[in-house]
Amino acid sequence: MKIAIVGAGAMGCLYGAKLSSIPANEVFLIDVWKDHIVAINENGLQMEENGALLSYNQVKGVTDSEQVGPCDLAIVFVKSTLTSVAVQSNKAVFGPDTVALTLQNGLGNIDLIRAQIGDHNVVAGTTAHGATMLGPGKMRHAGSGKTIIGELNGTQTGRIETIAKILSEAGLETELSDNVIGLVWDKLLVNVGINALTGITKLRNGELLEYPEIVELLEAAVFEAQAVAAAKGISLSFDDPVAHTKAVCAATAANKSSMLQDILNHKQTEIEMINGAIVREGAQAGIATPVNSVLTNLIKFIQKSRNI
Repeated sequence: MKIAIVGAGAMGCLYGAKLSSIPANEVFLIDVWKDHIVAINENGLQMEENGALLSYNQVKGVTDSEQVGPCDLAIVFVKSTLTSVAVQSNKAVFGPDTVALTLQNGLGNIDLIRAQIGDHNVVAGTTAHGATMLGPGKMRHAGSGKTIIGELNGTQTGRIETIAKILSEAGLETELSDNVIGLVWDKLLVNVGINALTGITKLRNGELLEYPEIVELLEAAVFEAQAVAAAKGISLSFDDPVAHTKAVCAATAANKSSMLQDILNHKQTEIEMINGAIVREGAQAGIATPVNSVLTNLIKFIQKSRNI
C-alpha cells in the first residue's frame, strides 16, 4: 500500500516507521521541517523504543507532496490548528480514491478535512500511543496503546477492515468501532481535563491529582464537556468521564501532555480545538461552559505573553 503521513511529528513518525517495516508498503513522511526530512533520508528514522535505538531506513521523507503523488491512504497527523492548510497544501497525495484517516487530537478535524477533499473519503479514529520528538530524524516511542478506527457513519466496510489489518500487521494494535465520533469525544474529554491544566501549571499528568484545587477544576471542565456531549446526542463510552480522565492521569503519571510540551517549547497549542471547542459547541447547544472558557483564555494569554 502507498501511504502518506501528513505531518512528521512524533506521532506521524511513529506510524510512518511502523508501517514502513512491512515490505509491501511504500511510506512517505511529509513535513515542512527541512532538517528533519534531510536527517530521515540520510540516516533513516531513528526511534527509541523499549530501551533500544531502532533505525527505519525504508520510510522516505519529503517536503513537497508533488514528489509523492496520489496515495492509497493518507494519515493526517498535523496539529489541529494546521489541518486545513496541511491538507490543502498537500492535495497531491489525495487522489479520488485516497482514504484520509485522521488520528488527531481535538474536535473539528474531520469537518476540516471533509471541506478539502469531500465527505466520502474521510475516516477517523483515536490512538493511545505516546511519542516525543528528540531532534531532527529522531523520536521516542513513549508508550503503547490501541488504535481504534471506523467509518464516520458507523458501517463496517472493506476499506476500513483493510486499513485496520495493515496497521495491526505493522505492530499497531487496531480495533474497529461503529461509534468513532463517540470515541473522538471520549478522547476530547480526557484532553479537556488534562491538557490546559498541565499547560497552565507546568505539572505532569499524574501531578494534577496531587492538588485538590486542580482536581476540582479538572472535574468541572470535564463535567461541562460531558453536558455538551449529552446535548449534542453524542454516545460516550464511559458512564463516568471524570473518573476515566483521572485514571488516564494516573496511568500516564510521568507524561508531559502535548500542550505542556508546546508551552515549554514556545509553540502554538491546540487549545481552540480542545477546551475552546467545548466553549463553541456549548454556546451552540445552550450549555454554559465557564471553566473551559477560563482555561482557554489562560492558555491563549500564555501564548501571547511568550510572543508565540
